[in-house]
Amino acid sequence: MSHKILVVTQSEFMRRVTSKTFILTTLLGPVLLGGFIAAMIAISVSTIEDSLNESFSTEPLRIGIADETGVLGTRIMEQGAGENTIVLIAPDSVEDAMINGEIDSYVHIPSEIITTNVQPVLHSMGGDRYGVRVTLSETIERSLKDFLLAQNNVAPDVRAILDRSVRVESVAYNEEREVREEAESDDAYLVLGGILGMLMYMGILIYGTLILYGAMEERTTRVVEVIVSSVRPFDLLMGKVLGIGLVGFAQMATWAVMLVGVTILAAPLIELFIDPAMYDLAADASTQELMAAADIPIPSISPAILIWFLLYFVGGYLLYGGLFAAVGTMVDSPQESQTLLLPLMMPIIISIVFMGTVIVDPHGSLAVGLSLFPLTSSVPMIVRIAIGGVPLWQILLSYGLLLGSFLASIWVSARIYRASLLMYGKKPSLKTVIGYLRTG
Repeated sequence: MSHKILVVTQSEFMRRVTSKTFILTTLLGPVLLGGFIAAMIAISVSTIEDSLNESFSTEPLRIGIADETGVLGTRIMEQGAGENTIVLIAPDSVEDAMINGEIDSYVHIPSEIITTNVQPVLHSMGGDRYGVRVTLSETIERSLKDFLLAQNNVAPDVRAILDRSVRVESVAYNEEREVREEAESDDAYLVLGGILGMLMYMGILIYGTLILYGAMEERTTRVVEVIVSSVRPFDLLMGKVLGIGLVGFAQMATWAVMLVGVTILAAPLIELFIDPAMYDLAADASTQELMAAADIPIPSISPAILIWFLLYFVGGYLLYGGLFAAVGTMVDSPQESQTLLLPLMMPIIISIVFMGTVIVDPHGSLAVGLSLFPLTSSVPMIVRIAIGGVPLWQILLSYGLLLGSFLASIWVSARIYRASLLMYGKKPSLKTVIGYLRTG
């Protein structure tokens, strides 16, 4: 790396990290975001609590069963409905019973339920009780199934077979045919890969836009004419991309440290949502013990995944940074840049759209193709690496193509940059841009 690139990188970095905007967004950004998330959680919890208070009475309910079939009521009483009391009442008197306070609600079971898809209806005073409705739905479904099986002379052991459920478990192997240690937490790694991919997309979009506006600002203010007299356009754009990249990494590193600190401080709050007594734990049980007892997975990011994430984040940022710089060299205003941003961002948007397909089939032809193509490789490849089983040659080939494309994008941007200085105020056409690349 030449000395001039380092000078431009240092200048770009120091100019931005010492600005009031950077300091305010770095310090207040997480606070505002955290406050917004906390407010949304508080509103959601309050809404859920209100709903639960309405749906689940603190005292057992008296639920009447108005059974027109004449065969399901007894079965429903035998199975029960949790802590609630089931009462069989004649259909023609059930409404009077609820009005007189003999029951709190009742379920009307039509006779057609035996032969058609007609559904029972829960009638309650004071609005719908979701929890009771779910419990009754399960109870009535089991009762109806048992009756229909018995009516068709199905033996009890056959009924048990019909009620069996199957859940396929996963065991993954590495290239040495050994079971991966993290195989039991593949579901968590699927989510982890998706989160890392989205973080990469947002970072590339935010800081790539800064490069675009930076290149456009210098060109429109004509300051660049003085700069390029002593610095090659290639060195200038390379330094700008690296400098703004370091700004982004410094900001995200600060946010990461703040997030770790908040996570450590907020860990005891898990006790507000998990009662140790429910899992036969001591009142002073640790947060890890509570989460383990509640079967809440805590996926850990292996060093290999973290390293590849950082490498692909850097590579993806550099590539799109070079492309954003190319756009900045061709436009004179933010309004003009908007028409070029959508085609530029389409590849990474496509990688986000197909993330679900990559997660479902990480070794399919579409996933492999997206993870090798430089403009889409950053997001799908980190998802595939998080899931595991990606051949090393694919990772190395993908990253090599990514870095090569970055250098090519800077070279292209520099040639356009140098030639566009002579055409200030003119809107370049595709033919003009191709001419820039030929002549420089």
